Amino acid sequence: MGSLRSFYNFLGSSKPYFAMISLQFGYAGMNIITKVSLNQGMSHYVLVVYRHAFATAVIAPFAFIFERKAQPKITFPVFMQIFVLALLGPVIDQNFYYAGLKLTSPTFSCAMSNMLPAMTFVMAVICRMEKVDMKKVRCQAKVAGTLVTVAGAMLMTLYKGPIVELIWTKHIHPHNTTSDTTNESSDKEWLLGSILLIIATLAWASLFVLQTKALETYKHHQLSLTSLICFIGTLQAIAVTFVMEHKPSAWTIGWDMNLLAAAYAGIVTSSISYYVQGLVIKKRGPVFATAFSPLMMIVVAIMGSFILAEKIFLGGIIGSVLIVIGLYSVLWGKHKENQSKQGEEEILDPVKGVKANGAVLMIEDIEANHVNLQKSEANNKVVPTMVITIPNNNNIPEVPSLKAKQQEP
Repeated sequence: MGSLRSFYNFLGSSKPYFAMISLQFGYAGMNIITKVSLNQGMSHYVLVVYRHAFATAVIAPFAFIFERKAQPKITFPVFMQIFVLALLGPVIDQNFYYAGLKLTSPTFSCAMSNMLPAMTFVMAVICRMEKVDMKKVRCQAKVAGTLVTVAGAMLMTLYKGPIVELIWTKHIHPHNTTSDTTNESSDKEWLLGSILLIIATLAWASLFVLQTKALETYKHHQLSLTSLICFIGTLQAIAVTFVMEHKPSAWTIGWDMNLLAAAYAGIVTSSISYYVQGLVIKKRGPVFATAFSPLMMIVVAIMGSFILAEKIFLGGIIGSVLIVIGLYSVLWGKHKENQSKQGEEEILDPVKGVKANGAVLMIEDIEANHVNLQKSEANNKVVPTMVITIPNNNNIPEVPSLKAKQQEP
């Protein structure tokens, strides 16, 4: 029985880990499928619109069925939070990410996304959600990890280096469907793609931080929050597409890779990922939710080398290693901080009762008595003091209650 209980406890504590690992595989598939679709000429503006239209259609019914009762009131501040979340995620983040992905490669894009924890940490410090005390080792680790992550991103952006041949890619020939856009990109396009990916990652980090605030309102309505973000994001993306994409033919979509890319991205990496991501952020915080992004980079590198015959450059490998080192330095500092907070909460947990030799000493509201003492000293009034009573017991003689009162001068 004890082993079964331990197994259930292990499953309960492991849910956030399994959820984030599963999401990384979902993101990896999205990067590969989307790259193929973009190489075939699909507009990334239109892709964002279809993606979130699919996401809204999938998740809205579940929100209506399971969360239609006791919906939070949408006030103007709440609406603005949702509006900005939709602007950061569906519009800014994904449009810039897709544009950068088209100019670079899936593995490079995923590696740049590993800057997310460091950017999230910086945004959390700016918003006063994180405290920095450089006297503590955990804060030093988070700051140093952020700097190393930025250094790795700069190296990947400014230095490509020679091509690194992988063992299983030596006999793989490029496919005609991918058209070698990534491999023949000029250094100027590579630099522009890197900048677009950095902007996308910054918007993503801002989304994590702001989502933490929005979840305070939608504490028990994560599906509703996800539906609203996807729906408003779809409307915003339509407006952006009408401004940026003037060809009516760009909206054409059939039973092809474009439809698969939009449906997969909308169902897996928008509706499901937003919901699961919100649950993990609620339980473990925004930094933990970004801890598993290196796994996506590894999966994409393997899939990309097989499916896209993607070439990997030395600068990307060195930069990726630096980014991962910085990532886990930030996460180590965050882990130590969480352990310290849990220890402080256990120490400061109020004492409800102390058992000694069968008697229970009840100590009630010490802090309230201290406040009353200070007020009474200021007003020269009688001070109510704490009463300690010991109940009768066969082995303990009855002791009358003691009430001490301070006399007025």
